[in-house]
Amino acid sequence: MKCNATNRKSRPINGIILLDKPMGISSNQALQQVKHIYFAQKAGHAGTLDPLATGMLPIYLGEATKFAQFSLNADKSYVVKAKLGERTNTSDSYGNVIKVREVNITHKQLKCSIASFQGEINQIPSMFSAVKYQGSPLYKYARKGIEVLRKTRKVTVYSIKLLQFKDREIKINIHCSKGTYIRTIVDDLGEMLGCGAHVTYLRRTSISKYPREKMVTLEELNQLFKKVKKKVAPQKLLDFLLIPIDAAVENLPEININKELAQRFQHGTSIQATETESLDRGTIARITSGEERTFIGTATIKNNGQVAPKRLVINTHNRAK
Repeated sequence: MKCNATNRKSRPINGIILLDKPMGISSNQALQQVKHIYFAQKAGHAGTLDPLATGMLPIYLGEATKFAQFSLNADKSYVVKAKLGERTNTSDSYGNVIKVREVNITHKQLKCSIASFQGEINQIPSMFSAVKYQGSPLYKYARKGIEVLRKTRKVTVYSIKLLQFKDREIKINIHCSKGTYIRTIVDDLGEMLGCGAHVTYLRRTSISKYPREKMVTLEELNQLFKKVKKKVAPQKLLDFLLIPIDAAVENLPEININKELAQRFQHGTSIQATETESLDRGTIARITSGEERTFIGTATIKNNGQVAPKRLVINTHNRAK
């Protein structure tokens, strides 16, 4: 019997798809397409990429949405290309050129200026960022021609390296902490050099320890989706691309408990575990159950050493283990 995708109901699929987002669409548009392809009841993403940007965009399905926040807090890597000599109002090529200047710098001067951004730095978010001000993202104010006072924030650039300098274009690799605005780094670099600069290409190459080789494009997903629409169940063609829910919390310390304690924990009850002795109070840990080390949620370590449930995995079928 053929399966008709238009008649198929959404399903409680759990897992993470590492989407290689294409240029020209928003992160939310990409999310909606993936949700449709997987017939997912629930989906979300973390670490928004601008329409200009491409690269790794984790899409969380089902129970995985509870742990998307950990991607927001993770370090990230980017490859960025920038054009020197032109500054735009958005700090990228989607904006309007507001100033044109001569480019008269040496390779040595450029490398030295780029190196000055390594370490802990202060950034003022762009008016065209998604940072909230009085409940609305800054870019909504910017589109109305309104500029508001933004707070300086500290971010960390773990490494920044010049890959190429040809004509008036530069290519840089950046590994940075959460909340780092690459467009702001490029704009600040351009002003430091005295010639101005804006982003022409931006690709996120990694988030935390997510496996890059697992990234999949929308084009690849849509090709599989065409087969699903004809006669093949989505489980056979799509679900193998998902990575497990606990990939989102891999960096958290693990506490493994027996199945009896796991049952109590999964009902929202705090438990006592000997493994908490080496952990600071307030630490967030990932909890696994039994010898199979099945991921069942995250917990906060309390002052008395108890393990208090924070986020629970309600359903562990469909690649959620």
